Amino acid sequence: MATGSTDTELDQIIDGIGPRLRRLRQDRGLTLEALAATTGISVSTLSRVESGIRRPTLDLLIPLARAHRVALDQLVAAPASGDPRVHLRPLHKERGSILVPLTQYPGRVQVFKQVLAPRRPELVTHEGYEWLYVLAGRLRLILGEKDFTLGPGEVAEFDTTEPHWFGPADTSAVEILHLFGPRGDQAVVRAGPSTGATSTPAPNPPPTTS
Repeated sequence: MATGSTDTELDQIIDGIGPRLRRLRQDRGLTLEALAATTGISVSTLSRVESGIRRPTLDLLIPLARAHRVALDQLVAAPASGDPRVHLRPLHKERGSILVPLTQYPGRVQVFKQVLAPRRPELVTHEGYEWLYVLAGRLRLILGEKDFTLGPGEVAEFDTTEPHWFGPADTSAVEILHLFGPRGDQAVVRAGPSTGATSTPAPNPPPTTS
């Protein structure tokens, strides 16, 4: 029987989760306190998991995977050593949308290719900064009280603490390149407003110093 070798392999996998979680958090510039606020897991528990004192369980790994925006299996198994390729695995989301992660262990910026099916606009806010590049179709972006339509080759970037929503501008799906990173300083949209919109994007203000 291979029970002994199986147990050893399992222990090695579990032992690697804590350091991997610490690298992900540090790559994103997050403190334990910030991650605790996002996940609802206490600072002491996060510290014990990262240091290997506490064995990670699913009820801990699932909110951590969501917070770091990685697949659960990426927290459990490391990629093949020396292989820089990202093995694409499309994720089929609700309402027919498809998400393809283009970065395997993303650091400051995470990159996705998305196919968005028609859906109802629902404004959301969260910490971060997003860049959207339209590959095919027409994208509708609602940013606060402004409404924009972007075509292929057009780009939008904005601070996600401002209420926002994006999706197809009509009844057809839209394909985009989506980059997500730490919170930016200023919302900027490089596209014209939709037909009939009453507001226009403001020019970029000069950078401020603290």
